[in-house]
Amino acid sequence: MLEQANGIESRAANVDYDRAAELYQRISENIQKIIKGKEQTVKLLLAAFFAGGHVLLEDVPGTGKTTVAKTLAKSVDTSFGRLQFTPDLLPSDIVGISIYRQHSGEFEFIKGPVFTNILLADEINRASPRTQSALLEAMEERQVTMEGKKFTLSALFFVIATQNPVESHGTYPLPESQMDRFMIKLSPGYLDRDSEATVLFEQLESHPLEHIEAVTSENEVIEIGRALTTIRISEELRYYIVDIVSATRLAENVVLGASVRASLSLMRISQALALFGGREFVIPEDIVEAAPYVLSHRLQLTSQALFAGVTQDAVVNSIIQELPTPK
Repeated sequence: MLEQANGIESRAANVDYDRAAELYQRISENIQKIIKGKEQTVKLLLAAFFAGGHVLLEDVPGTGKTTVAKTLAKSVDTSFGRLQFTPDLLPSDIVGISIYRQHSGEFEFIKGPVFTNILLADEINRASPRTQSALLEAMEERQVTMEGKKFTLSALFFVIATQNPVESHGTYPLPESQMDRFMIKLSPGYLDRDSEATVLFEQLESHPLEHIEAVTSENEVIEIGRALTTIRISEELRYYIVDIVSATRLAENVVLGASVRASLSLMRISQALALFGGREFVIPEDIVEAAPYVLSHRLQLTSQALFAGVTQDAVVNSIIQELPTPK
């Protein structure tokens, strides 16, 4: 443990936290040129991106979910792929397919859209569970296994999945194992009056996304990710995270609580928020801010609770209010 701590301190000594915070600010401001009035959404999206997680955007149509993904990819100047999920989509349409080459007498693997850096899985809940499961290995292990061979994905591989919570016809609810792969879930929501009026003005002649330019590189993003892992989090705060997550498993109205993966996700997002704030350490406020976005979508409530109007967010917020906050 001492050697591990010394290793972290050694790496931290070589990290320019101010520069990392400046890089985040640069990307955030560039995205907000397109995504108006959603500073918190952009902040948490980038937190998951730099922390090596994936994001589920759940909201009604027309709230900018697809635009967020495209703007992020353009801001970083990296490869971007989009998959429109439909009931007839097959797993091979995602990961790729092996084709027999007659001239060589061998099979050749043709990589699918998943082999990119930023992947937009649009309306993910419209595909069958079998097709949805094709993303599980890619999201968790950043690799694809095809006919016994492993193909490694990019270190920057980042999935932004969208789904419409209102329309249920022709959809398949995401299984718990799939939901647990998403580090956070965000719901951008409608714009306020002034922001929506600004969007109308800016799109009178063309979409501003056509003119957005990259403000950082893949190497700088990797640099931020490395800086994030050196953010200190005290033993007391690590136990605070464990207590919050453990409480979801015992909470009233909850059938299935959050997993150990949720604890890791909450720690990573908290570290990212600390980094964005120019700090070298996590504070309780970082954990409290991140918890609803990290935990809510992982909870499965009883049918009685759902009928009574209880929400996952309400359960998480109640737990945070009841647990003593470390000083």
